[in-house]
Amino acid sequence: MPFEPLVTAVIETSLNTLIKDNPDLLARLMRLKGQSVQVHIKEIDKTLTFIFSQQVDVLANYEGKPDCYLSLNLSVLPELREQANITRLIKQDKLELEGDIQLAQRFAALMTDSKPDIEEWLSRLTGDVVAHTIVKGASNLGGFVKEEAKRHQDHLGQVLTEEWKIAPAPLEIAHFCDQVDDVKSQASRIEVRLNKLLEKI
Repeated sequence: MPFEPLVTAVIETSLNTLIKDNPDLLARLMRLKGQSVQVHIKEIDKTLTFIFSQQVDVLANYEGKPDCYLSLNLSVLPELREQANITRLIKQDKLELEGDIQLAQRFAALMTDSKPDIEEWLSRLTGDVVAHTIVKGASNLGGFVKEEAKRHQDHLGQVLTEEWKIAPAPLEIAHFCDQVDDVKSQASRIEVRLNKLLEKI
């Protein structure tokens, strides 16, 4: 299977599964019925077209004219929910928008709210108590891993600066910057004196 159809199939299947599991998202999908949004994703320089009916169809190649065209980085998508942000993003060249602004907002809201509820999915297989325990345990493990990574990073920083003397300590850097500022100001004063002497000569 070629790469693009595989990617669009994964996005389409995931979105439709998430939307069907959430009555609120399903109601929002119905309000988008009959409309299309084309999105150019700058990070990967690819364009996807989302066509809304009873479900979401995602196409890599689309010949028609979409109701709304967006060109953006994916990180910008959640900001489109507010109309004030749209104007700001366009001025900052972070967003190119053609067509229906309200459709862009509804699309952004649907996409950003389509997040999997892992605990809900797990509860169907294992039951509520086990699912809650697994998700809570995974969350605690994630927090522990982050803390350990930060602790090791801090320790490595101390080893590099204090024991191995490979990198300067933050206070040494600040002291060096102060010394550079002093030298600059002394050089400026000497330059002024030299200019005055040259004028006298």
